[in-house]
Amino acid sequence: MIIGIILALVAGALVGLQNIFNSKVNEHTGSWSTTTLVLGMGFIASLIMGLITQGTGMFTLQHMQPWYWFSGVIGVGVVICLVQATKLLGATFAIAIVLTSQLGFALLWDSLGWMGLEKVPFSLNQLLGVLVIVGGILVFKLGGREAGRREKKASGQQRQALHTD
Repeated sequence: MIIGIILALVAGALVGLQNIFNSKVNEHTGSWSTTTLVLGMGFIASLIMGLITQGTGMFTLQHMQPWYWFSGVIGVGVVICLVQATKLLGATFAIAIVLTSQLGFALLWDSLGWMGLEKVPFSLNQLLGVLVIVGGILVFKLGGREAGRREKKASGQQRQALHTD
């Protein structure tokens, strides 16, 4: 279990880091160029690592449902949406919403046993956990507005005082 937690923490850090890199690439190219670059580099890295660790056995795909092949297409949607969300909202706010959405949908799919997942009984505690995270995002995003308004007002008053002197 500890290894799983560590891997999940590393994955979260990598998603945040990748989002920042993607945003920087997008400043110099377009969203589709960024997506192509990100997924193309990911393909090359995965292919090389797969061949090193699994050899040609990595191409043996037995008993796989045909719709699972669309995972790569979903990845295109993930990258393009994240790049645009980061551009519009900033990295922290975009990732917070993405992670909350991810958690909410994972809870839904687990609870319903969709996509071949083992059905996990839904509990009020799980829903409460997701709602606490949503509340945290709201506090994060909306909580700074009042402080920002006060700073802007104070700055405006200072400028006005300078002009009247």
